[in-house]
Amino acid sequence: MNDIPVIAIDGPSGSGKGTIAQKIANQLGFVLLDSGALYRILGIAAHKANIDLVLHEQVSNLARGLDIEFGKNGPGSAALDGQDVSKEIRTNLGSDLASKVSTIPQVRESLYYRQLEFKKAPGLVADGRDMGTVVFPDAKLKIFLTASVSIRARRRYNQLIDKGIDVSLPDILRDLKERDRRDIERSVSPLKPAKDAVIIDCTDLAIEEVVDQVLRLYYCENS
Repeated sequence: MNDIPVIAIDGPSGSGKGTIAQKIANQLGFVLLDSGALYRILGIAAHKANIDLVLHEQVSNLARGLDIEFGKNGPGSAALDGQDVSKEIRTNLGSDLASKVSTIPQVRESLYYRQLEFKKAPGLVADGRDMGTVVFPDAKLKIFLTASVSIRARRRYNQLIDKGIDVSLPDILRDLKERDRRDIERSVSPLKPAKDAVIIDCTDLAIEEVVDQVLRLYYCENS
């Protein structure tokens, strides 16, 4: 397992981690872990089950028994109990619920071991908020991707509109600011760059520019 390369991509919500990670995984033929989707799915599952998020033990028990499948209905898709929830988890509700359940220590412990199972040959690209600091601290390459909150809000808005999801830009901006605060201030696995992470500010960069930069860094590490 130790010789399986891992590229960890962390950063705040809306920074483009998912898109960048997907493209890099495709180019390298690596397994993809969208850790944020795990928390989004758990949040939606708790919501569907009418579980109050203050009941930490119940939410944690739910996390351990989730039936989750990625890619069943195409690249980037996610299924819960056999049902496609790809659009549902990308709504503002899905984002908000994910941010809330991710602050629960028991939940993070339950999902920690599930994330480790994604480390398979020929390699893994893992995106999230604590991939390089907690889940894969020995990752071959650690990236911390960031951008201004206004740009992140605009990108998230365009992404959701393109998927046919009706959203409000001011609402997304407000939610992102609140989520940033929760992610940074939470007591367990707070959002921060790993000490050996390469920080990339993509405020003024196109997606392909970021992908090329990350791939160059990876190849340099393996040259």
